[in-house]
Amino acid sequence: MSKSTVRAGSNIAFIKYWGVADAALNLPLNNSISMTLAEAHTTTTVEWHAEGLETDEITLDDKRLDVSAAARLVNHLDRLRALVGVDHRARVVSRNNFPMASGIASSASGFAALTVAGAAALGLDLDPTRLSALARRGSGSASRSLFDGFVEWEKGVDDRSSVAHRLHPASHWELFDVVVVVSTAAKHVSSAGGHTLASTSPLNAGRIASLETALTTVRTAIDSRDLGLLGPVIEQDALAMHSVMMTSTPSLLYWQPGTLEILQAVRNWREFDRLPVYFTIDAGPNVHLICEGPTVKPLLARLS
Repeated sequence: MSKSTVRAGSNIAFIKYWGVADAALNLPLNNSISMTLAEAHTTTTVEWHAEGLETDEITLDDKRLDVSAAARLVNHLDRLRALVGVDHRARVVSRNNFPMASGIASSASGFAALTVAGAAALGLDLDPTRLSALARRGSGSASRSLFDGFVEWEKGVDDRSSVAHRLHPASHWELFDVVVVVSTAAKHVSSAGGHTLASTSPLNAGRIASLETALTTVRTAIDSRDLGLLGPVIEQDALAMHSVMMTSTPSLLYWQPGTLEILQAVRNWREFDRLPVYFTIDAGPNVHLICEGPTVKPLLARLS
């Protein structure tokens, strides 16, 4: 019996991952860049049993998952088992400190923590790059949550080359993500399901074609700690990604009235109050507001 506990941060993507080039390997259509979050995280304990368990037992946020709900996690445990050639069953206990499946990237922190804890408990000595590739198989964005700070996931061409690496550590830039929780409900279509629909949108090819320029701008903005350069690009890509979602078949409409209310408010605060804050949105209704330290207090006052 071996046991390990790991905490991994969620992340917010500045240039988004949406759509897959290879669904079996979870290879994305484009590179993506994100910031790992210190205060939104998942803590996971994996305990392997050579005997005594007939099936994997997975508890998520104090709820024991049934076979259907646990299937994606069991598949990932199978990947870990295959690396060492064992058939041990696992007891997994995982907790999020933020709403799950609502556009705050719980799969990123969840599969990152599961990967590292599961591998460590099996005695696997894997470097961060290999762990990133392994985490990607469970959830694409989990490849980025293996690292702190500002991270880029290379789309790659195969299992080994599609990995994330750190651009800068967290200490490089004191940037904040103020998450506006419009809804804590689980979204009706998961991100995993939505990725397979991206190619059905007539707007998807245009978004992908525009991203090389956007990626270059975001790298430069992070290098120089320039929020005024970063902000417009991350807003545009968030809107472009949701436009792809809205025009896929079937259409995905994650926004709620509160989502649009926040977007309009942010633009008004920036234009009329000169408040330097920008929005981005993952696959869900909740809004991430990106700003620097001095802006947090006046931003929270306006949000309240």
